[in-house]
Amino acid sequence: MKVAVAGCCHGALDKMYETLELLQRRHNVWPDLLLCCGDFQAVRNEADLCCMAVPAKYRHMQTFYRYYSGEKKAPVLTVFIGGNHEASNHLQELPYGGWVAPNIYYLGYAGVVRFRGVRIGGISGIFKSHDYRKGHFECPPYNQQTIRSAYHVRNIEVFKLKQLKHPIDIFMSHDWPRSIYHYGNKKQLLKMKSFFRQEVESNTLGSPAASELLQHLKPTYWFSAHLHVKFAAFMQHQTNSKEELPKATKFLALDKCLPHRDFLQIIDVEHDPNASDSLEYDAEWIAVLKATNSLVNVTQTSWNMPENNGLYAKWDYSATEEAIKEVLEELNHNLKIPCNFTLTAACYDPSKPQKKVEPVHTINPQTTEFCAQFGLTDINDRIQQAKEEGSVRGEHEEEEEEEEMDSTGSAEEPSEYNTDNSGLSSINPDEIMLDEEGGDEDLSTCSVDPSPDHPPDFSASFSDIRIMPDSMAVSSDDAMDSTNEELEKSGVSKQVEEKSLNERPLKRVGGNENGSSGIKKIKRRNQAIYAAEDEDKTE
Repeated sequence: MKVAVAGCCHGALDKMYETLELLQRRHNVWPDLLLCCGDFQAVRNEADLCCMAVPAKYRHMQTFYRYYSGEKKAPVLTVFIGGNHEASNHLQELPYGGWVAPNIYYLGYAGVVRFRGVRIGGISGIFKSHDYRKGHFECPPYNQQTIRSAYHVRNIEVFKLKQLKHPIDIFMSHDWPRSIYHYGNKKQLLKMKSFFRQEVESNTLGSPAASELLQHLKPTYWFSAHLHVKFAAFMQHQTNSKEELPKATKFLALDKCLPHRDFLQIIDVEHDPNASDSLEYDAEWIAVLKATNSLVNVTQTSWNMPENNGLYAKWDYSATEEAIKEVLEELNHNLKIPCNFTLTAACYDPSKPQKKVEPVHTINPQTTEFCAQFGLTDINDRIQQAKEEGSVRGEHEEEEEEEEMDSTGSAEEPSEYNTDNSGLSSINPDEIMLDEEGGDEDLSTCSVDPSPDHPPDFSASFSDIRIMPDSMAVSSDDAMDSTNEELEKSGVSKQVEEKSLNERPLKRVGGNENGSSGIKKIKRRNQAIYAAEDEDKTE
């Protein structure tokens, strides 16, 4: 089957689907499935807009609300993960995944589903070491810290995914797995994005948690976004025994959804012709969720996942074949995900814009139904209970000063995993610094710049969409020329003028009297990543 993969959507659903229509007109190709690798921005109204962690100049309503209201319907089944610029209050309603609009499905904090026999997994958010070992404690209305931490990856999601034993066909993450750039045309990447050089050379660019998952899951395809550049790589995995067949992952990072950007790719994926055309639950994943339900945590307390170190009575939460069979029997072998989308918030009305809004913590009926069906803890219900008891509020007030420091710096936290990444304690400089707009702002006040009622025709401005060859093979550093040629064909080599930022060393904030210098460095680097947005006059 044909799968379309998109990078950062940034709420421009009309543009994304118009591009698919353009693809059909030019190449007579229509995808069976569309995957989006984060920064989807499922913004329903002004309250959602205020829960999106972006500088004010990027805060626009865009077009998702039209799909949420039913005015429009996604022309192709769309599955997405969350990034670091999302309506966090909306996605938080669906921690285990669910429909955000008809035909548009969110995978949750982490999730695995099936479509036509193809197994698709993903993890939402980006890595930040100081929040990695905390529970999901955030709830709206957010403050200046929780509006950011709400989208940070947590160790429990990585732990759950590492319990999977059966092969994964496709996996999505928003930020790149750390070290993946060593398996593609690194020279061409640094030519396009020279300000990546220091992190690439020090091997600190990307997510160490995603890198762990890549090494464990070994999916056939891995798709990412976040850095607003197209990059392909081919990673051959080491085998654990002579009997194990060698595995390799084809990695592809996509650009953001803009005219003249190579943000969308079509690939051919082997599928089961006898499998259902409906989106389905994955039985092993459901069994893992049931097995790890007791580990759910909604506090800010840092904690480690169970491991075989003599401190835990149980550390293996993988699903047995019997547990998977029980899930199938519970569902009467009908794994189809119910089309139970429900409106849980008022939809934006361009004729009646609201300026003063107060986001509320909502329990989504889809999550309630899912948890009841499989005997799982409703995370939002647990947060609400803790909030009513005052525990979440009290803990936050006690740690507010510490959180304020962590939101801009890097706290040294030990990891529960033994990895090659120094305990997952490195700075994650990939996240755009949100204090560039002048510090704290009133999150309940949002100036909405609605999308035009009649968007322009982009058919003449979008770069040609390429249909990915079946091999999608990319050379390593030892054979850069072929990859360079591949990237040039894709149009990625057409780059924006960018100033090199490797004149000064990147400094950590923690334990450094001149930590502000490090923050400024990160800000300049991220401003370079996002500079093209202003030049393209989008958002």
